[in-house]
Amino acid sequence: MSSDETPNVPARRDRREAVREKAAAVQARQRRGRLARIVVGGVVVTAVVVGAGVAVAWTLGESASQPQLSPTVQDDGIVVDSIPASVLASFSGGGAAEAPPASSDAVAPEATEAATPEPTSTQQPLQVEVYVDYLSEASSDFQLANAQQLSEWVSEGAATISYHPVALLTGKSNGTKYSLRSAGAAACVATYAPTSFFAFNHKLLEQRPELDTDGLSDTDLAVLAQAVGVENPKRVTRCIENASFVPWVQKATARALAEPVEGTDAALTGPKVYVNGTPYNGDLTDAKEFAQFVLTLASEAYFSTPTPTPSVTPTATPSPTP
Repeated sequence: MSSDETPNVPARRDRREAVREKAAAVQARQRRGRLARIVVGGVVVTAVVVGAGVAVAWTLGESASQPQLSPTVQDDGIVVDSIPASVLASFSGGGAAEAPPASSDAVAPEATEAATPEPTSTQQPLQVEVYVDYLSEASSDFQLANAQQLSEWVSEGAATISYHPVALLTGKSNGTKYSLRSAGAAACVATYAPTSFFAFNHKLLEQRPELDTDGLSDTDLAVLAQAVGVENPKRVTRCIENASFVPWVQKATARALAEPVEGTDAALTGPKVYVNGTPYNGDLTDAKEFAQFVLTLASEAYFSTPTPTPSVTPTATPSPTP
C-alpha cells in the first residue's frame, strides 16, 4: 500500500502549486487592470480639466479682444451733451428756426433768433432720441435741417441728444452692407474720438449715398473720420477697418426692432425722432415745425413739474408777561 501512495504525493503538491500559480496570475492581472483604469481615468480627468482650461482661456481671450463701447453710449444711444466750439461755429449762419408764433390765447416770451427751450433749475434738459440709418433719406433730411438748432440747444443745456445708429437698410447697398458698416464706424468715432462724433455723424448724413449703390468703403469711412479731425486717428481707422463694432450694431438694431423704444409702448419701425418719449411725426425738413414741437413739450414738462411747497416753520408763542 505504501508503494501505491508514495507517487501520489508529488502529484497533489503539483496540483496545489498549479492552483496557487493560477491564483497569483489572476491577482496580478486584476492588479494590472485596476492600475490601468486608474491611469486611464487620470488621463481622461486631466484631459477634461486641461480642455476646460483651454475653453476658459479662449472665452476670456475672446472677451478681452472685444472692444469696449464708449461711456457715452447709453441704452444703445450715443449721448451728445456737449459740442466743441469749432463744431458749433461750422453750423452758424443758417438752418436755425425762428421763434414759433404765439397763439392768440397764450403769451410767449419774445425770441430774437432761434426758439430755444430753457430748462429751469427744477426741469431736466429735454431728451432728443434720434434713430439714424446712414443710408436713410429721412435721417439725412432731419439732420441737415436741424443740425444748427440741435447743436445750440445742447450747448445751452436745454437738451441732450442720443443718436441710435441702426442698420435697417443693410440690403440696399449692392451687398456692401453700408448701413451696418457706417453705423459701426460711427460707434468707433464715439468710442475713440467722442468729441468728434457730432461732426462725423453730420458728415455721414451730409454725404449719404443713394439707395442701391455701394456707398463708402471702410477706407473711405476712415478718411471721412480723419477729415473731421478725430483724435486718435490710427485707432479709429483700425476700428473701422476691422469692423470692430459691427456686432454691437447688429444686436442694437435687433433690440430696437423687438423692444419698445424707451418711454413708449412701441418698437421701432424705421428711422425716427423722439422727444421725451413722444414721437415726432412732422416734416423732417422743417426746422421751425420741429422747434415748435420741442417747445410745446418743454412747456408741458415745465407746467407738469410740481413747484416745491415752502415748508412752514412754526414760531414760538411768546409767553404772557406776568
